[in-house]
Amino acid sequence: MEFLDPKLDEYIQKHTIDESELLNQLNRDTHLKVLMPRMLSGHVQGRMLSMLSHMVQPKYILEIGTYTGYSALCLAEGLKDGGKLITIDNNEELKSMHEEFIGKSGFADNIEILYGQALDIIDDLEDGIDMVFIDADKENYSNYFDQVIDKVRPGGFILADNVLWSGKVIQEVKPNDKSTNAIIAFHKKVHDDPRVENVLFPVRDGIMVLRKL
Repeated sequence: MEFLDPKLDEYIQKHTIDESELLNQLNRDTHLKVLMPRMLSGHVQGRMLSMLSHMVQPKYILEIGTYTGYSALCLAEGLKDGGKLITIDNNEELKSMHEEFIGKSGFADNIEILYGQALDIIDDLEDGIDMVFIDADKENYSNYFDQVIDKVRPGGFILADNVLWSGKVIQEVKPNDKSTNAIIAFHKKVHDDPRVENVLFPVRDGIMVLRKL
């Protein structure tokens, strides 16, 4: 995941608007209390998600993969008044952290967390989604795309995180490396799909940005 020279990364951080104190606290608590804290979006990526959300001004966001809630809070910053963000996660052990930080954020009335397997939940959600953020198990990225594409409105956006997968996508991939092979298959799938246009941004571990045509 570490692609940049540390000094260049430090420069980028210094020239990106600060995260809020609440997000900084959530960042710290995630690193102190939760396994695999590198899964957190973090400062620069979080500000990018917030910026994109402000640009789109979504009324309805779907997030697949909540983790500790950092990215959900960033995306919620750009919601239109009265908008909603539905985030799905299969780890109820983080529920108390979700409730604590979402409760403090001012977005408690806008964010709904659904616990369970996303593939079992997405079909029952309302159509007309403005923005989707996929940040869950990599082996199902193509399946998540297939489930959400018809629910996203024309002109809406789908973002997929970790699509550079620490650079493994350009290395020799073993057949049993299911996650890397799944990400490469996802890249080909969306790149060849005439329903979307795509740009792969080398931000942190890579974000694929798709716009539905």
